[in-house]
Amino acid sequence: MMTDPIADFFTRLRNGMQVRHPTVDMPNSKMKTRIAEILQGEGFIRNFKTKEDDKQGLLRVYLKYHNGSPCVRGIRRISKPGRRVYVDKDHIPKVLNGLGIAIISTSQGLVTDQICREKGIGGEVVGYIW
Repeated sequence: MMTDPIADFFTRLRNGMQVRHPTVDMPNSKMKTRIAEILQGEGFIRNFKTKEDDKQGLLRVYLKYHNGSPCVRGIRRISKPGRRVYVDKDHIPKVLNGLGIAIISTSQGLVTDQICREKGIGGEVVGYIW
């Protein structure tokens, strides 16, 4: 049994980019699919696809490289099952002074730190990507 599937998602992305794999496969969930949508929209990954199987499904992420180096320089899980991290609208973090993104789980779904500032909402900080 896996206690933190989001940390597993981040670890698979990090490990796949370190060894220059073109794709990374992992079990699918709604939250992982939404994180992949955010990463694609921000230009950190090329694409992703979901495949159905007999279990919970498969999420295939197509990694993106620029001149042989990965587009994701770092990825870090912030809120963990043992320690949840919440922020209000006035304390939304900036990752590397705006060069990275913070993924935040809000009442309106998973969004980036920039969208949280625009809408004036806070939530649980899922992770940082730069």
